[in-house]
Amino acid sequence: MSRNELSVSELTMQIKNELESLFPLVRVKGEISNFKRHSSGHSYLTLKDEQAQIPAVIWKNTGSRIGIKLQDGMEVIAEGRLEVYPPAGKYQLICSSITDAGKGQLQQTFALLLQKLAKAGYFNPERKRKLPPIPETIGIVTSPTGAVIEDMGKVIERRFPAVRMLLYPVKVQGGDAALDISRGINYFNNPADPQHKPDVLIIARGGGSMEDLQPFNEEIVADAIFRSSIPVISAIGHETDITIADMVADLRAGTPSIAAELAVPDRLDLIKTVENNQIRQNSSISSKLEGAQIETDSLINSYAFNRPLIQLQQITGKLDELPELLARSVKMKWTQNASAFAAANQHLALLDYRKTLERGYALVKKEGRFVTRSSKLKPADKTELIFHDGSVEVSVSGKPEH
Repeated sequence: MSRNELSVSELTMQIKNELESLFPLVRVKGEISNFKRHSSGHSYLTLKDEQAQIPAVIWKNTGSRIGIKLQDGMEVIAEGRLEVYPPAGKYQLICSSITDAGKGQLQQTFALLLQKLAKAGYFNPERKRKLPPIPETIGIVTSPTGAVIEDMGKVIERRFPAVRMLLYPVKVQGGDAALDISRGINYFNNPADPQHKPDVLIIARGGGSMEDLQPFNEEIVADAIFRSSIPVISAIGHETDITIADMVADLRAGTPSIAAELAVPDRLDLIKTVENNQIRQNSSISSKLEGAQIETDSLINSYAFNRPLIQLQQITGKLDELPELLARSVKMKWTQNASAFAAANQHLALLDYRKTLERGYALVKKEGRFVTRSSKLKPADKTELIFHDGSVEVSVSGKPEH
């Protein structure tokens, strides 16, 4: 297959992704034909006008909430989403509600508001925020009575009982319900008590007709959700019911119980995660300790580490030998000095003038000084002759001969 060719499946999936993202919610006016109710409870029909037709499906749980009896030839307004069914290569309308065309005022209002908010960016995916993984406080905007708050409480208690739940009781049906709901959202974003600000906000109510769910299709509620600084989970009606609040919220849950599950983690999963992290951490620490021990042993046994010790041992050995070496050195030095002294003494003895005098020589002194030349003497000079065994005073009687 070349680079530019697509398989049938690839092309179909591209069409499916594009089409379904372009038409998440549509309202179609047309005449019913080929209406059939299957034994499973699902209903299949075709909506048509003079120029075109589109297949449609009404799932069993949606059909049970439609308050009119559907039949061929009836003109209706169907609301739902487009879906591509790849095995058959066709698209169809998955209906979330069907009303008589003569009773379509709510749908028309819904469609106009939907168009307005879409242009304002209320439904843009990039503005959707992620939920905190482990919230400490959950704010709930719903009716204080009925199964919704009870079911949500049970789910949260089972999954993560440590979380704190704060309820802002509101009306979820009637003319002033939308204002009440928006006040609840705004309160949690700016509570009188800072401790009342939750990490996650859930807006919930049970199922009902389009008229019952109308407060959640009001602009005041959509605006409050859009401006909320707290991530919002919307759980309005049954899974097939889609309201504007659902589309503006950061996350849509099919039912209030599912919203509770999405808002908090499962404590058993957390415990398992903590245990796994502890095992990995212990393994990592053991591995690092083992590696450090190997490095330490290698270092201890290395020549570079032991060189100072070897040198110290060598120095210690030399210190042990030092007294003996010092004694030998001193003795040798003393012997050398004694020999030198004896030789010097002998040499000095050889140079002693008295030894010369013993051989018959004499020293002449005149006026306390030795006379070494005869020219220094004159007749009648008093001199002293020094012999090896004494001295004699004499007087010069004649001139010295030269």
